[in-house]
Amino acid sequence: MLLPYHILGVAEAGCDEAGRGCLAGPVFAAAVILPPDFHDPLLNDSKQLKERERDRLREVIEREASEWAVASMDNTEIDKLNILWASVASMHKALDMLKIRPESVIVDGNRFKPYNTIRHTCFVKGDGRYASIAAASVLAKTHRDEYMRQIAKEFPQYGWERNMAYPTREHREAIKLYGPCKYHRMSFRLLEEPRLF
Repeated sequence: MLLPYHILGVAEAGCDEAGRGCLAGPVFAAAVILPPDFHDPLLNDSKQLKERERDRLREVIEREASEWAVASMDNTEIDKLNILWASVASMHKALDMLKIRPESVIVDGNRFKPYNTIRHTCFVKGDGRYASIAAASVLAKTHRDEYMRQIAKEFPQYGWERNMAYPTREHREAIKLYGPCKYHRMSFRLLEEPRLF
């Protein structure tokens, strides 16, 4: 069971991202403020859930959260900032979009830049420990997957509707065959380097 991290009476936003390790497309981030009594037995780190479970949870979270927002940074911004700081910037964008101003922010991972003057705490594997971070991981993942399915229609050769632009063999073989497209992150190693023996 995931824990709330609520300090009594404080509006707390959980933040997480999706798509950091992908070779193409944006990184997405979500910020979620859950009511103190929110509970769903299925809620967990999005990576531990099946697609249909994430989709069901997305509906529940978007309906029952006190406030939520999803934002992204595209591949050109990722190439400019690097993936870590593009991820943090997308979290800041999501926090900017919240209609309720959080008084505390909790973040999955171990790196974050201060957001205004609001106190923040980082938790390694926080998406498997705290409900608001897990909720943010579900929204970031489902919104990104939805976006990747859309742009997969524009470039069907990469199989993004299946691999979501992660560095699978299918994706890398397609890059080798067709080259990169406008959505690829050119600062990433798109092809595996040959092994030297």
